[in-house]
Amino acid sequence: MNPLTWLRGWRLPLRVAWRDARRARARSLLVLVMIALPVAAVAIADTVYSTAEVSGGEVLERRLGTAAALVEVQDGAGRVFQKPDPDQGQAYDGGGDGEPLTRAGVLEVLGGERTTSTLRQGWVQFETELGLGDADVVETRLDDPLTEGLVDLLDGRWPTAATEVVVSPELLERGPGTALTLADGTALSIVGTAESTRYTGHPRAFGLPGAFGLDERGSTSYLVGGAPVGWEQVLELNEQGAVVLSRAVMTDPPADDELPMEVQWGSALTEASVITTIVLVVVMVLLEVVLLAGPAFAVGARRSARTLALMAAAGGTPAQSRRVVLASGVVLGGVAAVLGLVLGVLGARALLPLVQRFSDTRFGPFDVVWSHLLAVAAFGLVSALLAAMVPAWLASRQDVVAVLGGRRGDARASRRSPLVGLVLLGAGVAAAVYGATAGSGDGEVLIAASALLSVLGMVLLVPVVVVAVARVSARLPLPLRFAARDAARHRSRTVPAVAAVAATVAGVVALGIAITSDEAQNREGYRASLPMDAMSVVDYRRDADYDEHATAVRGVAPGLEVQRLRGVDQATGRYTEVRFRREGGETVLSSYGGAFAGSVLVAEEVPGALTGLSDDDRAAGQEALDAGGALVYSDAPLTDERATVVLKVHGRDGRREQAVLPATYVTVDQGYAPVQGVLSPAAAERLGAPVTDVGLYLPGPVGAAQERDISETVQGAAVEATVYAERGYQAPDETVIVQLVLAGLGAVLMLGGTLTATFLALSDARPDLATLSAVGAAPRTRRGVAAAYALVVGLVGAVLGALVGAVPGVAITYPLTAPYGFGDAVDVPSHYLDVPWLMVVGVVVGLPLLTSAVVGLTARSRLPLVARLD
Repeated sequence: MNPLTWLRGWRLPLRVAWRDARRARARSLLVLVMIALPVAAVAIADTVYSTAEVSGGEVLERRLGTAAALVEVQDGAGRVFQKPDPDQGQAYDGGGDGEPLTRAGVLEVLGGERTTSTLRQGWVQFETELGLGDADVVETRLDDPLTEGLVDLLDGRWPTAATEVVVSPELLERGPGTALTLADGTALSIVGTAESTRYTGHPRAFGLPGAFGLDERGSTSYLVGGAPVGWEQVLELNEQGAVVLSRAVMTDPPADDELPMEVQWGSALTEASVITTIVLVVVMVLLEVVLLAGPAFAVGARRSARTLALMAAAGGTPAQSRRVVLASGVVLGGVAAVLGLVLGVLGARALLPLVQRFSDTRFGPFDVVWSHLLAVAAFGLVSALLAAMVPAWLASRQDVVAVLGGRRGDARASRRSPLVGLVLLGAGVAAAVYGATAGSGDGEVLIAASALLSVLGMVLLVPVVVVAVARVSARLPLPLRFAARDAARHRSRTVPAVAAVAATVAGVVALGIAITSDEAQNREGYRASLPMDAMSVVDYRRDADYDEHATAVRGVAPGLEVQRLRGVDQATGRYTEVRFRREGGETVLSSYGGAFAGSVLVAEEVPGALTGLSDDDRAAGQEALDAGGALVYSDAPLTDERATVVLKVHGRDGRREQAVLPATYVTVDQGYAPVQGVLSPAAAERLGAPVTDVGLYLPGPVGAAQERDISETVQGAAVEATVYAERGYQAPDETVIVQLVLAGLGAVLMLGGTLTATFLALSDARPDLATLSAVGAAPRTRRGVAAAYALVVGLVGAVLGALVGAVPGVAITYPLTAPYGFGDAVDVPSHYLDVPWLMVVGVVVGLPLLTSAVVGLTARSRLPLVARLD
């Protein structure tokens, strides 16, 4: 066919579609919203991500200033292997035994005289109003042209001497005064306020070389001006132990096969699992949009049924009928895509300041990647065409005589589709089961594919479920019976809506089970070092003064109890080792750790700081300590009543002591022991063990403000001291955000799908509702029917989605939460399964009921009578 002829054949359908879109404004607006919102959401995400992504060659002035390259030299690094952007990958051979590369050596490799500026980065502790705080610091000449763009001066002037600094607003909030006083007493005059152009949200200070006393034997960087630094020069500097960030290389990077083999991982191809996940996400989103917009096109095709029948009676072909309906997808999809792009760009611009608050890295300039956005717009147009495809196909097969006679002209439903759906659903379940047993790697890909197969199979089975619901509705009240039977009669409108709700719920349930199960493993695997809301203070200095620390704690938190813990001094003179063994000689504990400076405590009573002890364990341990024995942690359950304690002092004057003591054994929980055990004072004396203070224990509860005050006060007295407050397992912010987004997105999509289907159904069913009114139905009956429509669509879709989503959701827990890091002696679950029942019940039951109530309250109770012919 001639392309021009084919294009001319679309002129009339597009005109008809544009006219119908203007006439049915409410339905057209609904379709625009259903398609434009996903387009806008993806456009916002892409634009925000592109703006936030500042690696690579973007905003190089923040990393290089005006220099041609930044050369970083480290002591003992040996040969370096790096990617063009060293932040994205670098490796070392560890063979650096010679002298590090000097400034002269760098210039020699780069071929002659160049302007240079030294730059060192590190961190220091400084005095605050309460004690000590941490700050990131940079030493360089900020008035040098090479450093222009690294730091923005907000107020004051640049330092002109090594005794002057500029600080960030975050540091000023800590109350340093007019001078920045370091932990060693060095006072640096604050002459201005400045911000890093790369990072924010943390105290920072900037000074001239030597201002903060950063160790020159560590890492030193040189900003190098002059001619561009090419890839060959970068490789040559790598040979001599330097890491190089080159402006020319970042602007024109070498091919992947030119990189050293040591850093080619991940360069050529993205992992298959990542590609598979991206494809599956795109397909699922496309399916969701198609299902949401499909009912609107189905109603539009029904409204145009008489026009299409007249076309067919006048000699029109089925292809021309399909083209008329597809033209609606072209018109509405095109407008929605443009509208979505505009909303996406404007929304991204508005959201950027809010998103910046959650990131310590400063975003780049507002970056709109039009190639990405055009692909997103094409996605919206394609989704609209796909949504119109099924109604177009059905419209081309309608009974022309029945339509012209005023009756419904729907074609009979296919009997093969449910069989295909059963096959796809079975294949999805099989893939999920196999993926659950395949382990990590291929297992995740199979389970992701199973989710897609299961959802597609479910979509094909929805007509059968809708018909089954209609058949069992005979004894239900009139509104529910009417809604269920009408849904079965008009499956072209109902099935996409139910499937959209089901697909949404399936995704929410599957991801919800995966996320909560992973969190369950993290939560169960977490082992508290102290009782909840308790605190420890530990000073690792040889001359630690715990009296001073206790006084400092009482000064800022006078209401807290302070307990001093004592233990075997394992670092007096020579290294002192203590081991607990069974009487037969077998060591009872393989690993341990804790919040104090000693792994063996010495006490007359079982310390309250120990975790993992039941009341019975504490009582039995107290009996052992009263008898001059020990409380001992062990990997496996033991019923022995005695333990062999071996003390070894290593070194030239080493010695070995051994004693058999009364003992109580406590089995560790999943491989974690807070200490090896507790010796009674008599047992420690019998072994000749050196005993010292190993920390302070504050039973608490210690509040967050008290924790901060105690930390600054204690570290102000001793930099080496550490303060730890036990807060239990804390879910990462990312996980919480994902859970909130998941619940919110699921609720919005489900409500959108249900409301769309309900209002389209009510619009399409006006003749039936008018008939009900004519035969005496009360006005509230229409409200009841409207609410029943929403309940049928929402509840049927939610139940189906929950059942289908549970298949990949449960399967993914096997590779996702497989055990790791524990020995055979510990009974660890093969996987963790935690179903978020509150979310599931809320989505499956709560949202349909809420939607039904909203629809029932907002629906019109009276309609004008219309003629009914079918």
